[in-house]
Amino acid sequence: MALFTRTTKNLILRIDEFFDNIDLGLLVFREGIKSYLSGDLESFHRHVQKIELLESNADKLQRSIENEMITHSVLPQNRGEVSSLLDVMDEIIDTVKETLNEFSIEMPDIPVSLRQNFISITESSVSAGEELIPAARAYFRSPYTVREKLLKVYYFESETDKVTRSTIRIIFQDMKELDLATKSYLRYIIKHIENISDNAQKAADLLSTMAIKIII
Repeated sequence: MALFTRTTKNLILRIDEFFDNIDLGLLVFREGIKSYLSGDLESFHRHVQKIELLESNADKLQRSIENEMITHSVLPQNRGEVSSLLDVMDEIIDTVKETLNEFSIEMPDIPVSLRQNFISITESSVSAGEELIPAARAYFRSPYTVREKLLKVYYFESETDKVTRSTIRIIFQDMKELDLATKSYLRYIIKHIENISDNAQKAADLLSTMAIKIII
């Protein structure tokens, strides 16, 4: 059974739009990192500009949704959890924006031998976030399907952990030509990318609990 009734149709549309911005933000991040690693800085900076707009839109929509729930007493039983879910999902696009901005400002020199590793970490981390979106949408329409939709979130989060550990091990154990400061900086960048999947897992855990409460 759907969580919302026909009277809250506009709110559902805004929630969907909020999720759209996060979904697009993840896509922009993936393509932005690929552009940076391939040396196409013109394309990279276009993606930085796009993510600024998407993150700003997501913030405005989040405030609008929360104000609507309070003003019209929508979801009095679930409002706190829904607000927490929006906060965690907003952290995903915040992380995406922050990471692209750090690349833009600091212009890290990623060794050629590690570029495919960076792409793999980005792909798996972004995929965890992308798989979260349909599960989040389902919560408001068919909560009984949420848990099965979350399986891929956990899969990609686990894959991100594996690729991250493997890459950091290569950096610290095999790349003798790099000094410790450079190794630590590369790890710092990787951890920022990994944070996307960590936030997706955090949201997935919350969604799973929320869905169980509704079904029961």
